[in-house]
Amino acid sequence: MPPKIKELISQLESAGFINYGGKGSHRKFRHKSGVNIIISGKTGVDAKHYQIRDVNGVLQKVTKDA
Repeated sequence: MPPKIKELISQLESAGFINYGGKGSHRKFRHKSGVNIIISGKTGVDAKHYQIRDVNGVLQKVTKDA
């Protein structure tokens, strides 16, 4: 069962990403290293496969740079 959008957001925030707004159901996150990602969807909805892939990619990039 895929994770919920709120779980992806929680992973991003625990890795140091900061939510800096968005429009509608889109949320923009920025890391101090300059990495950005946009997550869309209501928080209780299952995440799409590409959203999971993108979040895992930016998390790897941030931990690799650290």
